[in-house]
Amino acid sequence: MDWDLIIFDCDGVLVNSEPIGNRLIAEALTDAGLPMSSDGALYEFLGGKLTLIKLGAEEKLGRKLPDDWVDKIYEKQFAAFQTELEKIPGIDGVLDAIEAAEVPMCVGSNGPPNKMEVSLGITGLYPRFDGRIYSADHVGVAKPAPDLYLHCAKMMGAEPSRCAVIEDSPRGATAGVAAGMTVFGFGADSDVDKLRAVGCAEVFMEMPELVGLLKRS
Repeated sequence: MDWDLIIFDCDGVLVNSEPIGNRLIAEALTDAGLPMSSDGALYEFLGGKLTLIKLGAEEKLGRKLPDDWVDKIYEKQFAAFQTELEKIPGIDGVLDAIEAAEVPMCVGSNGPPNKMEVSLGITGLYPRFDGRIYSADHVGVAKPAPDLYLHCAKMMGAEPSRCAVIEDSPRGATAGVAAGMTVFGFGADSDVDKLRAVGCAEVFMEMPELVGLLKRS
């Protein structure tokens, strides 16, 4: 694997949190007066940042939502994670292969640090990335801006053009492409056509496929 760094998104790439989280976002939006299904939320908000979802909802409603609206959704998500959250099938084998190849890796997510601590902790993945977990909160701007991925490269001492990004959302893939990195799109629960359209070098459907893609590219 000829890479300086491999960067993993968290939700939907390492853990299956997207369906759980967006189901609860849909419920909160519906309660606020913006009816939405779980599938609709997953389609619209995949890879999104909850604080920005709140701002968008307030604009549509023409009023402010409670100050603790985001915190309450996170509380419900964290509770649901305790019983529902699982690792993406095959991710352990992929991480084992990367570690065996001695290629550095890290996490870059729009989610806040405490969310990643919870989700990666529950699934046992936290030790794999301890000290190498980066959030959009650290740079002040969320994907699809490239800032987070450029921050990951800087913190890990890597050249952006020699970084691989593993993403499941078009907005996250857009960020990686804009950062000048090679993006591999995980399409199991995403829009494959959109992943290709935003510039993913490869789109794959089963996580174990990623090892071969990283070796060939």
